[in-house]
Amino acid sequence: MPYFGQLATRQPDNSMADNDSDQEKTEEATPRRLDKAREEGQVPRSRELTTFMMLLGGVMGLWGMGQMLYDQLGMVMEQAFLFERRHAMESTPMLVNALDLGQRTLIAMLPLFLLLTVIALVAPALLGGWLISSKSLQPKFSKLNPVKGLKRIFSAQALAELAKAIAKSILVGGVAAGFLYFNIGKFMGLMDQPVQQGLVSALNMAALVAGLIVLSLIVVILIDVPFQLWNNAKQLRMTKEEVKQEHKDSEGDPHVKGRIRQQQQAMARGRMMSKVPEADVIITNPTHYAVALVYQEGRMGAPRLVAKGADAVAARIREIGEEAGVPRLEAAPLARALYHHVDLEAEVPAELYTAVAEVMAWAYRLKHVAQQGGEVPPTPDNLPVPPEMDSPGRRADGNEAQP
Repeated sequence: MPYFGQLATRQPDNSMADNDSDQEKTEEATPRRLDKAREEGQVPRSRELTTFMMLLGGVMGLWGMGQMLYDQLGMVMEQAFLFERRHAMESTPMLVNALDLGQRTLIAMLPLFLLLTVIALVAPALLGGWLISSKSLQPKFSKLNPVKGLKRIFSAQALAELAKAIAKSILVGGVAAGFLYFNIGKFMGLMDQPVQQGLVSALNMAALVAGLIVLSLIVVILIDVPFQLWNNAKQLRMTKEEVKQEHKDSEGDPHVKGRIRQQQQAMARGRMMSKVPEADVIITNPTHYAVALVYQEGRMGAPRLVAKGADAVAARIREIGEEAGVPRLEAAPLARALYHHVDLEAEVPAELYTAVAEVMAWAYRLKHVAQQGGEVPPTPDNLPVPPEMDSPGRRADGNEAQP
């Protein structure tokens, strides 16, 4: 009894796990999931829509080409029953005559065959579009599993298809029976008509009932097409975990992206630091901020900011500048304004031209003294910096400077 009790408790757990996994798929399929399903050939298809279009095209083709088919096929049948004596006695003339009649029959039916071929190619594309998938053509040996085959036979999808087939049979049979019931007098009257006239009347009634049967299938189409769209969307639903994993795969792991961003910043900082020795002057806060400026007359319209940083980066800029002998000036308002309002490799704005010009002139005189001697120029002070630029904010173009 304990063994059977354990077995009884294990089996429901598996089915409950499957049900739970199905119930967890509450998220709509993402565009990537839809594209992958399409590559695998999983798109909504309605066989009822294709069948309806084929039947409708066949009925319309017979209706439009009826006279031509009647003349051509009637002539073939007439020639089939009229043959010479040698056709019955010799095999070669008989085969030649049969081949000629078959060729004429094929030529007469060719327009109808071409029409049905075009419809057969176009109709499936009305739902799901054109699709040629190599994966859907690959053999799947898992479908040879008899257990899975039995599950498919007795699945909800198979029962739905069975119910649909029964309903369609009842609908078609009901339309045909109704037509016979309301036109029984006309059918009985065919016996009193001449053969030629009776044949034409019978064909007209057959075409009419065929058209009514085909039109009745619109009811099936209105039910089957939305059902196929809903069923395909249901099969492609995803769990929240699958959506998160797909987002990670497409956007990248945040931790990996963070490391990449740090590496990119480190590389950019390295390139920036390599330009510090070429700077004409370094302006500091004195410890929190440091910016390096360079000016090449004739190649630049205004001095350009080639390096900037705060705290540890600012200390490194000062160290490299000191090693390279770059003049350094402590001007807190100007350093803050340049740091917050000027991007790397950007020229200083017009609002800071006067202050930067004084600093550049001081730096040039200081270099001249260091090379040729002379009196050390006085350190600039009270540099004109607009009050609105002495704090973090936006540049004149409305954008924030990149740190």
